[in-house]
Amino acid sequence: MQTKFESKVEDITGITCIYVPVNDVYESIQWYQKNLGCQPSDHNEVTPGMKISIMNFPDQNGNLPKPGIRQVVPAIFLMGGGGGASQAAGSLGFTFDNGKRQALACFITPRVQEMYNRFKENGVNIISEIPEDRPCGPNFRFTDPDGNLFELWQP
Repeated sequence: MQTKFESKVEDITGITCIYVPVNDVYESIQWYQKNLGCQPSDHNEVTPGMKISIMNFPDQNGNLPKPGIRQVVPAIFLMGGGGGASQAAGSLGFTFDNGKRQALACFITPRVQEMYNRFKENGVNIISEIPEDRPCGPNFRFTDPDGNLFELWQP
């Protein structure tokens, strides 16, 4: 008797991208490259006036991930058209129970203090300091030039 095994694919296998509303995609690309190390995919030519850009995080060898069924590192999908977070947050209601704004995404880093220092040096709008003795690991919150709120966390 032969045993038959069915392979099953889960309904959700990862996150492919985070949609971020921005006022100027071309300028935002420069900011995300400088501060988060993202690189634009080759889906769209980087030119002034562009309307969208997919930003990927390179691996330790500088290679950009390709989309797949088990996307490990999500991309940031910059979407032009104006408004930024001030418009989007009002309509989408990104808030905590205590009334504070909710970050669009939380990035993981093994070097939270180094990133904090880099952001400070680059003039990034840092919303919170790194708390001391936080049980789940240090973090801080910041915004991009369009006011989109993000968090950086070190497990």
